[in-house]
Amino acid sequence: MADEIQKLFGVDVPVVLGPFGGLSSVDLTAAVCNGGGLGSFGLYGYSGARIRETAAALRARTDRPVNLNLWLPAGTEVEPAEVDLAPYLEALAPLFAAAGTDLSSPPERFLPSLDEQLDAVWDAAPAVLSVVFGVPGPDLVDEAHRRGIRIIGTATSVAEARALDAGGVDVIVASGAEAAGHKVTFLGEPADSLVGTVALVPQVVDAVGVPVIAAGGIADRRGAAAALALGASGVQVGTAFLRTRQSAASPGHRAALAAAGDTGTVLTRAMSGRLARGIPNRAVREIDAIGAIAPFPAQNWLTGVFRSAAAGDPELSSLWAGQAAGLARRDDATDVLAELAAGLGR
Repeated sequence: MADEIQKLFGVDVPVVLGPFGGLSSVDLTAAVCNGGGLGSFGLYGYSGARIRETAAALRARTDRPVNLNLWLPAGTEVEPAEVDLAPYLEALAPLFAAAGTDLSSPPERFLPSLDEQLDAVWDAAPAVLSVVFGVPGPDLVDEAHRRGIRIIGTATSVAEARALDAGGVDVIVASGAEAAGHKVTFLGEPADSLVGTVALVPQVVDAVGVPVIAAGGIADRRGAAAALALGASGVQVGTAFLRTRQSAASPGHRAALAAAGDTGTVLTRAMSGRLARGIPNRAVREIDAIGAIAPFPAQNWLTGVFRSAAAGDPELSSLWAGQAAGLARRDDATDVLAELAAGLGR
């Protein structure tokens, strides 16, 4: 089964680096690619120009297949003119003060358009394009395939996996509730799709006709071997790589990962307005206690202002982490890749 991923993506090892929205780094992506896995780079919020710059930096570091990741618009996103930010700014004032920054005026738009991002992705010509929060439209799928680009879709339920399969994706990531970061549910509410990896993967495998990659709670050879036993063709791993020195995580974030145990994460909307798994800190606790959370992506922009000003302060940052953070013990991405490969018989 693992050979399917190798053939589809042109990689040596069926290990996919989890695409981190604001925590991707060229160093980490290139390290995974050059080690024989599929390095991923998350493009959340990137303008077309920034995508082209990032792609050029990746090409300078690796000639191996690369995966670029996009968030699909859900149709529920708000624009600056559509939300009154005043009450949220007031509620977050202590956190802005702690970061030493002023309350900012909103931008003209919170996010670039998908068309702008796709134009840049087509120019970048990655081997793989992965998407979250939806099923890519037929025009997107056709254009990607015309250009020889494989598409990965991400599901948190069997129903989502079936929808992605019908939509023409080449591979489906079955993302269990243990996984770090945003719950990328697009059918129903995220809280109703918190299916664990062990339960989700075999049911998705049985429901679709394309290879399935297991994600969530996998950090070492044992998790990788278990994924194969469940019928997956490979694994996607985030937290274990996030702990490494090649990642863009701050020293404080990496220290928090080192200290986290099995119960060290929570699900919260505090930092972005969408449900996500991470390590609780001052920002999460205070925002959740207040309960004043702006709709996405307004909340993500608001917290982004003080997160940026805080320059990596772990109490004011998004400390994304999965439930297997306690197994993320390696400092070098190459060592993480080798450990996972051992569980996949490579």
